Amino acid sequence: MTSAAPPTRFWKPLVYFWDGGWIGVGAGSGEVAPHAHHAVQISLGLTAPVRLRHADGDWMWADGGVVLPDAPHGFDASGAVVAMIFIDPECREGRWLRQSFRTGIALLDAALYAVHREPLLAFAERRPAIPEAAALITGVVRSLCEGPPPQRAMDDRIARALAFVRASDARGLALERVAREVFLSPSRFAHLFTEEVGLPFRRYLLWRKLTRAIDEFGRGATLSGAAHAAGFSDSAHLTRTFYQMFGIPPSLMMGSAEFYEIPAPFDLAPPAE
Repeated sequence: MTSAAPPTRFWKPLVYFWDGGWIGVGAGSGEVAPHAHHAVQISLGLTAPVRLRHADGDWMWADGGVVLPDAPHGFDASGAVVAMIFIDPECREGRWLRQSFRTGIALLDAALYAVHREPLLAFAERRPAIPEAAALITGVVRSLCEGPPPQRAMDDRIARALAFVRASDARGLALERVAREVFLSPSRFAHLFTEEVGLPFRRYLLWRKLTRAIDEFGRGATLSGAAHAAGFSDSAHLTRTFYQMFGIPPSLMMGSAEFYEIPAPFDLAPPAE
């Protein structure tokens, strides 16, 4: 008896992206292999439940889920229209989500985001203007946060290091160079960076290169062009890294998407109380 063929994966979302995150809304299907990326991932089933799993665990059905940064996980939209939001874990809302959810994967009930369901379903058709999109994204994220916004600020030296990395060309950026920028020894900087950010500096630098490649792709670059602009040796290197961090090749995740660049939505929304 022959086994059933795996489901065909498809994902043709409308994507709004900014430096540090993006939202994509569209129908999807097919199991995504276990992977881990340095972003808070929000996955919301808008027409049906979705499936999530820990890297070595069983599939769990839920209306949606929050995956914390660097947590190995698998995902399957199971044919539903889904909203996927990826958020920089070092921004205020990213830290707020990390403060609200303590496990690698938190399952969500649709009641938590019911007020946003219809606007999200109409996202691709309406193509909201930037202020409306910013309000929607911020509203979804804050509706999932618990308690007051985080009070503890990141260590100022690491915050300055992150700003320096974001403003720099990641291709030739060495740990020693960034450590000098914030007046720390390389060993002390490496330890403090891992403690504050949650992963080693070189791993974070690879993540930044990948997000830069996604931004370049969204602006219309070819895969090879995005790889070169972000500092990868070639498109094959970018593809391997992308698969490791997202569980699918970039052609599958981005090749059929429609991209629009917007300012960071949380900067445009009213301050959280």
